[in-house]
Amino acid sequence: MMQSNREKSTKNRKKGQMAAERADLPKVQSVQITEEESGQRIDNYLFRHCKGVPRSHIYRMLRSGAVRVNKRRTDQTYRLVAGDVIRIPPVRIAVREEKRVPPARFPVLFEDDSLLVIDKPAGVAVHGGSGIAFGAIEQLRASRPDLRFLELVHRLDKETSGVLILAKNRKSLLGLHEQIRGGTMDKRYQTLVHGRWANSRQHVKLPLHKYVTVEGERRVRVQEGGMQSHTVFNVVRRYAEFTLLEAELKTGRTHQIRVHLAANGHVIAGDDKYGDFALNRQLQKKAHGKLDRMFLHAYQVQFIHPQTHERITVTAPLPEVCNACLDALPADAPHDAVIRKMN
Repeated sequence: MMQSNREKSTKNRKKGQMAAERADLPKVQSVQITEEESGQRIDNYLFRHCKGVPRSHIYRMLRSGAVRVNKRRTDQTYRLVAGDVIRIPPVRIAVREEKRVPPARFPVLFEDDSLLVIDKPAGVAVHGGSGIAFGAIEQLRASRPDLRFLELVHRLDKETSGVLILAKNRKSLLGLHEQIRGGTMDKRYQTLVHGRWANSRQHVKLPLHKYVTVEGERRVRVQEGGMQSHTVFNVVRRYAEFTLLEAELKTGRTHQIRVHLAANGHVIAGDDKYGDFALNRQLQKKAHGKLDRMFLHAYQVQFIHPQTHERITVTAPLPEVCNACLDALPADAPHDAVIRKMN
């Protein structure tokens, strides 16, 4: 009798465990797309909605028809429309330990209901990834929990400072992306290069190719068959051994300004990736150790506001460390030093 009771107890416990496991199983989800979520591809939506699910599995669900939009099969290129109902099959999402992102407040250059434009400091990545736990976008989200939507409109290198635009809704994000693709957003940088830049205004058009070094570092080089890229350089001021340039980006390739300048024999002061290490040490001494970064600053962006359709110009002042470096440099001949006044 005692053995029988023990067996019954064991069976009941197993039944209870199985019931609990069934209750914990993921269930089919039915999600309706909002106005803010419309316009994006369904695969990108699923990447965000199903965090922790491998991308290969999401594409497999789309190909098999397990994911449906308005009860119909769809492919990964479908762009969502407000009111669409997505059926998402049961998926197990890997539980990851939440990393605490410290909130940070950056200097705000412009803000309204649609946009947030900040002055990003040098040394701060725009987003986490590739060994970086978090960047400006994660820190801004942590410091502004009131914003339901906040996305990067464009990117800046970690070593580059200056104007960084973020969108507060998807319509603004898509509108500004369209301006970037159409070449109507005007982005300008200030940079200090070694040597005497010959022409007061010069177009540089060189194809750029991304590659990975044997150490695993991502780099860019000029190479036939690479992505077409175009930068316009204007001389602002000449110094005895350096030139202060304004760079107009006509295309937005990775490390475009840095590689275009290096390919023309004029490396950026303080650039530790494409620059000259001996020159950087020499400049540190001449500038009394004031330049501890790459001298590349996104100082101005002009665009059409995606909601009001007004032309907006946002500027970020040159950082003090860069001004101090310029003040420490010997000037060129007085009659040829100042070429162009910055806007």
